[in-house]
Amino acid sequence: MSARETILKRLRERADGPLTAPESDFNVMIRRGWSAEERLARFERLITSVHGEVVHTTQDDWTQALARLLSDKGVKRLALGREHPVAAEARAALVDTEVELVDVDRDIEAWQREQFDRVEVGLTSVGGAIAETGSLWLWPTPDEPRQLSLVPPVHIAVLEADAIEDTFFEVIETHGWAGGMPTNALLISGPSKTADIEQTLAYGVHGPRELIVLVRHAGTAAGDTGATA
Repeated sequence: MSARETILKRLRERADGPLTAPESDFNVMIRRGWSAEERLARFERLITSVHGEVVHTTQDDWTQALARLLSDKGVKRLALGREHPVAAEARAALVDTEVELVDVDRDIEAWQREQFDRVEVGLTSVGGAIAETGSLWLWPTPDEPRQLSLVPPVHIAVLEADAIEDTFFEVIETHGWAGGMPTNALLISGPSKTADIEQTLAYGVHGPRELIVLVRHAGTAAGDTGATA
């Protein structure tokens, strides 16, 4: 029996309940056994290989790192939510700066009329990351809608260093995706890219041209991760 036939047979015959990963069929998807340092190093290596940027910082200093990034890029307008702690902390840190903070709690028509052509950066939290593929995963909410990470030319994502898991399957299993998913779950593995018929890559044509991941470390100096590629 082929792998495809085996998977389809399991789906047809399974009873209600969690879909587990049998050792014989799915070892390729799980059981990586990487340490936290190895997960971080692999994630960073893969996402930077496709033009993503990673900036290490600490829980205490991350808003200062954000402010430096915005200043270095000459950013004047930053779109962000209000309710998530990432957005709330960023707002408090940037309130007295020259950066205009743009609310995202508006309908899509208002975004199209007023914001899409003016906002330079979108700031979001993330659910976590996947070491195997070098991907971030996001569950959009009304406070952080999907256009916040997909439309502005630059997307800054804030990732906890200890929220990186080995594989996509482990993310689904650990966070109970089968029990209730949002209308969109976003997997982001770098800035937007596309290719023409000659396979020439272009970045930022259909979404952000830059992706910057602020990795927040608890109890360690920024950049002192001990990670090895």
